[in-house]
Amino acid sequence: MIDFTGKVAIVTGGSRGIGRAIVEELAKRGCHIAFNYNKSIEAAEELKKQCQISPEQQILAYQLDVANFAAVQEMVKDVKAKLGRVDFLVNNAGITNDKLIMRMKEEDWDSVINTNLKSAFNFCQAVSPIMLKQRYGRILNLSSISGVVGMAGQANYSASKAGLIGLSKALAKELGSRNVTVNVLAPGIIETDMTGVLSEDYRKKLLEQIPLQRFGQVAELARVTAFLLSDDAQYITGQVIQIDGGLAM
Repeated sequence: MIDFTGKVAIVTGGSRGIGRAIVEELAKRGCHIAFNYNKSIEAAEELKKQCQISPEQQILAYQLDVANFAAVQEMVKDVKAKLGRVDFLVNNAGITNDKLIMRMKEEDWDSVINTNLKSAFNFCQAVSPIMLKQRYGRILNLSSISGVVGMAGQANYSASKAGLIGLSKALAKELGSRNVTVNVLAPGIIETDMTGVLSEDYRKKLLEQIPLQRFGQVAELARVTAFLLSDDAQYITGQVIQIDGGLAM
């Protein structure tokens, strides 16, 4: 089992869905974790209690807008001050606001780009000096198959997720000489609260396009996350790992 005892991770959008599964996975492997959330203080506090498996383990929660550059700088500074280092960064925070581009308003574009892409820049920019000084770090950015192949009605989302791929490849080249890896996870259809509201007919149409004939589970994605953050993946950087059941081959 991969052991992260003593390591420190920052996970964005960590209070629900995929982000929560990643926080839980890293926590059970002994990692100290700082995650951000947007709205529910109750959910964040419950997650903190659930994930602390030993008295020494630190689980920190921060309520902030990930698109706010100054707020992100303050969060990372506080994490470094309290936990001493930052080993892992998982940029998971993201939203959708799907519309055909002819109906898409400027604010629809800006909100998705800022939450999905600018936030990743904010956190990468803040943790890079720490990781470079440590000569060690792992950055993992969560894209989507929508960023790999593009999806009609998701011009803003596809652009933001494709942007994460470009950002990651550039950073992999900038930071690699100091033993900092940067990779991308591109999930397909994952069972979350969002997919739970899909109609049965639409779910059936989606499943017909997936060779493995099922949706992915958040736990599967979280385990791949742990692998890519581990020393077993220390020679992997600048790569896009698709977790999509073969949907975007």
